[in-house]
Amino acid sequence: MRIPGPDHEEDGGLRAVAAAGGLHRYPLRLHDTYGPVVRFQLPGVGEAVSVADPVLLEATAHIDKRPEKLFTFLDPLCEAGNLQVLPADEHTPWRRLLLAVLAGRPAHERHFPRFTDLARELADRWAAHAGSGPVELQKELTALSLRMICEFALGGADADTDADRVVTAFEEVLTEHLGRLYQVPRADPRSAQRADAALAYLRATVDRVVAAHRPDGRTDRSDLIGALVEAGHSPARIRDTVMVTLLAAHHTTGVAVSWTLHLLGRHPDAADRVAAELDRVLGDRAAPDYGDLRRLPYLDMVLKESMRLFPPGPYGARETTEDLTLGPYEIPAGTTVFYPFWAVHLNPGHWPDPQRFDPERFTPRKVAERPRHAYIPFGIGPRSCEGAALATVEAQLILAVLLKRLRFSPAPGHEVTPTERFVLWARDGIWMTAHPRA
Repeated sequence: MRIPGPDHEEDGGLRAVAAAGGLHRYPLRLHDTYGPVVRFQLPGVGEAVSVADPVLLEATAHIDKRPEKLFTFLDPLCEAGNLQVLPADEHTPWRRLLLAVLAGRPAHERHFPRFTDLARELADRWAAHAGSGPVELQKELTALSLRMICEFALGGADADTDADRVVTAFEEVLTEHLGRLYQVPRADPRSAQRADAALAYLRATVDRVVAAHRPDGRTDRSDLIGALVEAGHSPARIRDTVMVTLLAAHHTTGVAVSWTLHLLGRHPDAADRVAAELDRVLGDRAAPDYGDLRRLPYLDMVLKESMRLFPPGPYGARETTEDLTLGPYEIPAGTTVFYPFWAVHLNPGHWPDPQRFDPERFTPRKVAERPRHAYIPFGIGPRSCEGAALATVEAQLILAVLLKRLRFSPAPGHEVTPTERFVLWARDGIWMTAHPRA
């Protein structure tokens, strides 16, 4: 049976994507028109098959290959091969090592006090700013999330490492390479040279941290770099891993928290309930301990519902390595399978009234009633996000610190419009007013 979809266009699908408002929105239109499995032109790749049914997604969850064409923009950042498209035999041990570090409670607890200090510094600044007009959440919160992952990846214990310079350098690299991906005209012809210099600085910084790793295998500088050194990875692979970790974690946590505060500002009853839970668990303390996070179930439900409505990464993709049966359809080997996370999260067959904000969707009973892949903000299978557990801890901590002290309301007259900029971003920012809690 032939998979339904729109007619092929000479431009490879560019106009259709633009007319829909971007690749994050295009699948919503496709699946609304053609059903749960759609054949379409994915610009830069060719034909792809998009799957928005969580039950059918199960048949693709084992795939351990990404389409190389989608990730060529990262090639200049990687010296030892693009880590996003490593073959399975290399990817599996590398992923196992990253999970041991990024998903491990010992590393989370070790870095938690410094993460807390960074979150409280932001809360202090916003509290001092209260009454002086709205703040733009995305810029501040993505900078905070980048500082946190820099602390984690680089250790933060090297006196010669300037955290602000690392943040600035990475922003220059990211802006340049994402600009190439989206074919954004350069306003300054020297931007490429600055990005190259910034990339060289970042690599030199990683090299310095690697050199500080002690021969006895113990280090107090970086769990991530220490694990890579002990596993015998080359300096180039270590540098690549740090760069890709910074890239993956740079915007995701910050935008997840931004969208959560945006939703709470529009749903004061939910904000009241979060505040009451924080007061009950923390008492007079301004920030949670690591163990307190599991005692904040409603905050966790709010975060999950926010990432359902606004998944930080709105889509993903895999490439089949063998023929695959997907419901009534036969998918040949070599096919690009597109994962429209946003369309999956808004599938009305599994999310009644899908556009409505309702944290109660994530009670244990409700979760058990849904297919496993109905909620996939971090992807699925062996190429899902290795940093999901760390990102969740960071987001919960930031939200707890901010909401224990502040309440947020939308800036009057400001419209928040989702767009796609590597992550699901608000085009004109998320402007909100922070008010001290009584």
